[in-house]
Amino acid sequence: MNSHDLHALLLIVVCGAVTLLLRALPFLTFGRRTPPVILYLGRVLPYAIMGMLVVYCLRGVAPLEAPHGAPEFIACAAVALLHLWRRNTLLSIVGGTACYMLLVQLVF
Repeated sequence: MNSHDLHALLLIVVCGAVTLLLRALPFLTFGRRTPPVILYLGRVLPYAIMGMLVVYCLRGVAPLEAPHGAPEFIACAAVALLHLWRRNTLLSIVGGTACYMLLVQLVF
């Protein structure tokens, strides 16, 4: 085994050990009972992250320049409608992305 193979093997072992430790750490730290603050964060963070993603995606929209943000806002409406219709996050994201890309490539 040359040094390159040994380096790759050690890298894989270290990455695996770190991954295992990070996955086991919450159980080792909290045991069987999850603290209320962690339960609270589990309830509110998904909404906060979605809000941050919306702001991030719409940050470059220039409402005073053509096409005035139309593809972005149409795609946002498509995401909202798909989510209200099917309640499927993956479908909403994929559908909104496809809608946006079609609008940008073919319409605007």
